[in-house]
Amino acid sequence: MHNPDKLDITVVVPLYNEEESLPELSEWITRVMKENNFSYEVIMVDDGSTDDSWQVVQDIAKINTNFKGIKFQRNYGKSAALNEGFKAAKGEIVITMDADMQDSPDEIPELRRMIVEDGHDLVSGWKKKRYDNKLTKNLPSKLFNATARKSSGIQLHDFNCGLKAYKNKVVKSIEVYGEMHRYIPVLAKWAGFRKIGEKPVEHRARKYGVTKFGWSRFVNGFLDLGTISFISRFGKRPMHFFGLYGSLCFLIGFFISVYLIVMKLINVRAGLSNSPLFFIGLTVMIIGMQLFLAGFIGELITRNAADRNNYLIEKKIGIN
Repeated sequence: MHNPDKLDITVVVPLYNEEESLPELSEWITRVMKENNFSYEVIMVDDGSTDDSWQVVQDIAKINTNFKGIKFQRNYGKSAALNEGFKAAKGEIVITMDADMQDSPDEIPELRRMIVEDGHDLVSGWKKKRYDNKLTKNLPSKLFNATARKSSGIQLHDFNCGLKAYKNKVVKSIEVYGEMHRYIPVLAKWAGFRKIGEKPVEHRARKYGVTKFGWSRFVNGFLDLGTISFISRFGKRPMHFFGLYGSLCFLIGFFISVYLIVMKLINVRAGLSNSPLFFIGLTVMIIGMQLFLAGFIGELITRNAADRNNYLIEKKIGIN
């Protein structure tokens, strides 16, 4: 039984140059919602498209007021689009999907059921059978997912699948920035939402446009994994990381220096500055001091951090 005071579902669709796919996608989503008698809204976030995507979004919103739009003044990336969509979402369940028609809206009812009935906080899609290029997308994706599983402890096969479902409180509790959309399950776990499920979903061959994937995204994915792993453990207490290893390095250098001084006292002819240990000890002490200072500065920054998620939004449709 649906709650009349709240929307059942918000669908957030980040898009960039997808003018051809949007009319068909909107019709498909509308059909699924009507067949299941869901109250809903669809928030299409135009990430600075250079084609006529925004005009298509406006045309769709005129026909169906359940469709809403946010247009960025320039391209910020998928994470920014999702973050703004999450802020505006009013549905009890929030579904994300890509705009390229490779995600099937027919998956929405089951994704919602797994949240509502099975009690998951988040359900991630798993594209078991993919229609992407094996060398440029499938192989990098497998390597990326294996690394993400190992480092995060979350047993998902496909972290980067655009088709996901969330409780509303999950998307309101996380901040997605940079390229962190790949790690939303990790961000959710870090925020205290530990019931994370997975559903095999249909992956369809691209019908319109071209992929926006590049090798730079693959490299950035691993860099961001290192970032999110560090932030999740030490984001609020950087001194625990830098201070620990800084102190350790400093002590090693200090004991090397003490050893050399003692050896000099024992044998006055022994040289200090011509010994390799002297330079090793001095270098390690300097590194230790720098790490300690980095931790101290990090502590100051975390206590005075500015908002990272301010984007230039040119227009909105149906969103206050």
